[in-house]
Amino acid sequence: MTKKTLGLDNQLYDYFVSVSVRQPDILRRLREETANHPSSGMQISPEQGQFMALLVQLIGAKKTLEIGVFTGYSSLSVALALPPDGKIIACDVSEEYTNIARRYWQEAGVAEKIDLRIAPALDTLDQLLATGEQESFDFAFIDADKGNYQEYYERCLQLIRPGGLIAVDNVLWSGRVADRQVQDQSTLAIRKFNEKLFSDERVTISMVPIADGLSLALKR
Repeated sequence: MTKKTLGLDNQLYDYFVSVSVRQPDILRRLREETANHPSSGMQISPEQGQFMALLVQLIGAKKTLEIGVFTGYSSLSVALALPPDGKIIACDVSEEYTNIARRYWQEAGVAEKIDLRIAPALDTLDQLLATGEQESFDFAFIDADKGNYQEYYERCLQLIRPGGLIAVDNVLWSGRVADRQVQDQSTLAIRKFNEKLFSDERVTISMVPIADGLSLALKR
């Protein structure tokens, strides 16, 4: 019995996925297409997508936010888990990436659930706040440029209802956050964000060592 989180080698990871990840065919095909994309490393893992889908079901989410869409795996995972009247406001700046996402959303029959906003995410979030959307969202997923993580988080915290959940990706950053010799701007930004979240008494937190690290913040 181990007293710390177990590391997964390739053999154990393959077993873990084989007995735990129920990946619909539409998600599998999206993963396969994205695997051939030059920026394929930006895609979340299948176990993380399934975990997020479970989270939105557990909290009874109907209205969600996504900051950083890429080819749409995370938004599709969440959309499939939302009720028929569920909605996602999805923020991205790339028509190229999200055109792939749109194809799969349409095929999966969830395109009507997803309101894609092609604009800087801070602009979209500020517009939502300006139009009275405070505390009206149930769930938010942040997975975009690391330098703006704190700004995204602060706006999401205003937009999420009490009892709502914010999930923040890449908080372990392939282990670079723990190596103090690594001083690039993205790593520094994630370190700073992690420290901020740890001390934020407005939320209840848990950092989950799934994929590249996923921090969960439940608004009090």
